[in-house]
Amino acid sequence: MEFASDNTAGVHPAIMAALARANEGSAPSYGADPWSARAAQALREVFETEARVFLVATGTAANALALSALTPAYGTVFCHRDSHLNTDECGAPEFFTGGAKLTTLEGFGGKLSVDEIERSRRDFRRGFHQQMPAGVSITQASELGLVYTAEEVGEIGAYCRAHGLNLHMDGARFANALAASNASPAALTWKAGVDVMTFGATKNGAMGVEAVVIFDPALADHFDYRVKRGAHVISKSRFLGAQMAAYLEDGLWLETARHANAMAARLAAGLAGVPGVALPVPTQANEVFAILPRTLHEALQAAGAHYYEWPRLASGLAPIGTDQAFVRLVCSFRTDPAEVDRLIAATRAAQV
Repeated sequence: MEFASDNTAGVHPAIMAALARANEGSAPSYGADPWSARAAQALREVFETEARVFLVATGTAANALALSALTPAYGTVFCHRDSHLNTDECGAPEFFTGGAKLTTLEGFGGKLSVDEIERSRRDFRRGFHQQMPAGVSITQASELGLVYTAEEVGEIGAYCRAHGLNLHMDGARFANALAASNASPAALTWKAGVDVMTFGATKNGAMGVEAVVIFDPALADHFDYRVKRGAHVISKSRFLGAQMAAYLEDGLWLETARHANAMAARLAAGLAGVPGVALPVPTQANEVFAILPRTLHEALQAAGAHYYEWPRLASGLAPIGTDQAFVRLVCSFRTDPAEVDRLIAATRAAQV
């Protein structure tokens, strides 16, 4: 019963087949290959705008390089306390920005609000004695699996414009967020004021490729130098381009995201009916967060359920007791309904 992460799911067969086809013969290197060109054009078509696209191999590289374009070394970027930028990237954003600071904020379910950003921004009143507010980063879907609506992104985007801030979106699970939304990719991003985003593919079926999608042309100046200096100009770039092109072809990326979301919804509905189990955060994308009695948590792990106890309770949630466990369960494009039902059945059996 595998629910630890969408990273454990392997590679979608269509993407693996595309890699095999790209492996035939020779091809130009360092981004000059036709697969990378197709991938970039496909992303421009997805977002309905002439964005600049840079393919890299990891999400950390994509996020850190994206931030390096929107803040000077003496700047600060406002982000959520639970964001991947702050908790899971080993200082890479600070390193690649040359020392810029992350100013962390609170917000229910990993989401930022204009009010919270404004409260923090007002603290930066001392000019060059403090960092210069330079940007805001939001995560779509959030680290707690919540989805920003186009209106919510638009409110933050308008605030950023009014105060001279750039807006970054960490879209490691953007496909899952979009699949849960009635909005278009454009409406959720640049039309709402997003200047640069990380467009994820690895968690949703790719082997290892992310894209930095830059909507503001000014931020793209010399970005290729940033990518090279960051050691992410891949010589055999066709293998990044082939993945991304296949991921986007015929809507595969949304098909896989919809399946993962549906499995998470199935799991959440099943767990909600188990006595003693609480779901403190709505399940909107492909992650389920639950508070379990610790005895149940231990019984499930002993029965072979693989998921993570979250290291700390997310901001905005009420404290839990020492006899409880706050856990994250993630569904992927490969999650089988029968596997979901086995976990639900094991949960009910352990509570008897």
